Amino acid sequence: MREGHPTVLPALATALARELVRRVDEDHRATGEAHRSPTPAARHRLAKCRAGNADALRAIVRRHAWPTADQVGAPASTAALMILLHAPDLAFQVVCRDLIAQAVADGRCPAPHHAYIADHCAVELGQPQFYGTRIDPVTCCPYPVRRPETLDERRRDVGLAPLAEQMRSLRLSG
Repeated sequence: MREGHPTVLPALATALARELVRRVDEDHRATGEAHRSPTPAARHRLAKCRAGNADALRAIVRRHAWPTADQVGAPASTAALMILLHAPDLAFQVVCRDLIAQAVADGRCPAPHHAYIADHCAVELGQPQFYGTRIDPVTCCPYPVRRPETLDERRRDVGLAPLAEQMRSLRLSG
């Protein structure tokens, strides 16, 4: 244990990292298939993939705590976040949000990770988001934001670009 945080052996950390990245790649393939061919079967495969990914992440968190960047590397920690954001269990997301907040405070995880999961949980709970990372796909505008007059300052504090820049980028990629 390092400074009150669980230590993951290097070989195990490598295996966990590979598994997390593999699962996100699988999610991307299933998502692409569901977009290209939006059939009930494709949507079912995507939902099954995401539920399985969430179960695997839940087991990892239960055994080893949140897979932080300092344990499994930044790509795998980001993959864990992507799995979490697509998990069908809000209670699990809230638990992990708090674990990620602590990991960010300890310098073991990138601050944007907390911004994304905090906003995700807020929107799912019907509350205004804090960092403006969640965009309503119907209106193409951010879901309601708490204290919008200081939004870009909060975004800057966690390493996110100003909201206007994010929105420009989304319009260009969409």
